[in-house]
Amino acid sequence: MIKNERQYRITRAQADRFSEALRHLDADGADQSESHPRLRTLQKEALQSQLSDLEADIREYEALKAGNFAFEQLASISQLPKLLIRARIASGLSQRGLADRLGLKEQQIQRYEASDYASASFARIKGVVSALGIKLDGDLV
Repeated sequence: MIKNERQYRITRAQADRFSEALRHLDADGADQSESHPRLRTLQKEALQSQLSDLEADIREYEALKAGNFAFEQLASISQLPKLLIRARIASGLSQRGLADRLGLKEQQIQRYEASDYASASFARIKGVVSALGIKLDGDLV
């Protein structure tokens, strides 16, 4: 999952490199003397798989940046960190913006998100929910 603009730029660059590697593999395909056909097929499938994963992450991030997000009910508490990150992105807030709302440094939000909020207290998570303007059916108490 892409969590910020820096990761987005890196992922785009990686996707471009995988696309270029696929183009080279296809262009070099005319010269079959260098490698076994099955090996070339496996290489191509591996590159395509990685590229598909990167492109899915890019599409998700771009959709979130466009505000396409519905905060659905959690099936499991383990889904909460990713939902908070998605909600932040969809609301147009950077990590710095969320940090400002919480009176924290941007690096703290980066650490929380990098660890999927593993080190965040319950009180901090409640603060994040509030700062994101997420309305819940009941109280988190």
